[in-house]
Amino acid sequence: MDVKAARGVSERTQRSVYDRVRGGTVNNVCSYWLAGRCTRNPCRFLHMESPPSKPPKQSQYRHSNTWHRSSNNSVKNSSASPGERSVSECKMAKKTQTTVCQYWILGNCVRGEKCEHLHSWFCGNGFSMVAKLEGHTKAVTGITLPSGSDKLYTSCKDKTVRVWDCNTGQCVDVVNLLGEIGSLISEGPWVFVGLPNAVKAWNIQTQAELTLSGPVGQVYTMVVDNGVLFAGTQDGTILAWKSSSQTNCPELAASVKDHSGGVVSLVTGANNRLYSGSMDHTIRVWDRDTFECIHTLNGHTDVVMSVLCWDSYLLSCSLDGTIKGVLALCGIHDAEAKPILLCSCNDNSVRLYDLPSFSERGRLFAKREVRSIQIGPAGLFFTGDATGQLAVWKLAGEASEVAS
Repeated sequence: MDVKAARGVSERTQRSVYDRVRGGTVNNVCSYWLAGRCTRNPCRFLHMESPPSKPPKQSQYRHSNTWHRSSNNSVKNSSASPGERSVSECKMAKKTQTTVCQYWILGNCVRGEKCEHLHSWFCGNGFSMVAKLEGHTKAVTGITLPSGSDKLYTSCKDKTVRVWDCNTGQCVDVVNLLGEIGSLISEGPWVFVGLPNAVKAWNIQTQAELTLSGPVGQVYTMVVDNGVLFAGTQDGTILAWKSSSQTNCPELAASVKDHSGGVVSLVTGANNRLYSGSMDHTIRVWDRDTFECIHTLNGHTDVVMSVLCWDSYLLSCSLDGTIKGVLALCGIHDAEAKPILLCSCNDNSVRLYDLPSFSERGRLFAKREVRSIQIGPAGLFFTGDATGQLAVWKLAGEASEVAS
């Protein structure tokens, strides 16, 4: 075969592949090409460069990590980037998109506006993403913004506590600890870190450090009320520390164990009550003064992950998928003082519900399931997922935390 004939065969072969792709006999995008590892040339599936279609606009969907100063907030604020579109911007009236594109999350979706899934970290109205904070390498276990501080504290299973400057969004300190961190809260100038067999306490004003002993196993959850620190542990025990008037240091006041599984959620409520959710599928109600169990609430069929007091109701969520709930609960009021429930689900989303109707207001999305939600000032709230990624969100107008 001479050169001219060989060239003709080659051209016919290429046209054949092109015609099959363009003609619709093969109109699926090659999954191996999407993953960047297709070795077939020609391939019978679309590689998107082959047909004369519009090139993907990947840069359109990148978001900025920079915080820009807001006109009404001391924390630097930025609107979502062009790729982070709300429901209306995504023309959701025409497309009932409720899941985020996994290829877009990885940064390699080539379908652009033709993609049937969301290219956004949220859908809904009345809230927006301010920033993403990168640094943690494992699941976020706690987020707290101490009163009067311009620093955000976050904890992670990577055994670190990170300190973020609220004005710049930069990580300004990393505290390395010896054990995996199970929980993180603050009260006044004190920051409390739940560790295996101990609670670490730091005073961010005086730089004082304390180690509270007594827990057995991981400290999964903590709450402070009326000067008393409560902690729930892996062995099913709830411990309480009170500050001594003589030493001005917390001293162990009580240790109770009625749960048969680890205590993973605590919340204080009205009428001097403490509520605990456990791996034993129950919620127990405690008198905060006597540390006696008053009631045991049954109904869940799996771990009770979170409990929240709202109005005269106790809300709980569980791995049984009821709401009752899923992974984590948090409450906030919008600018009109209407209560909103934030519910983290195991489909990597956080759903916002109006109370008491439970009408869905919108959804936030993450790379993995959101393990921690924390309310901040001036309509800000924070989420942390199982990959270590933190996100800062803002409700439209001013907002406040739902009182428990």
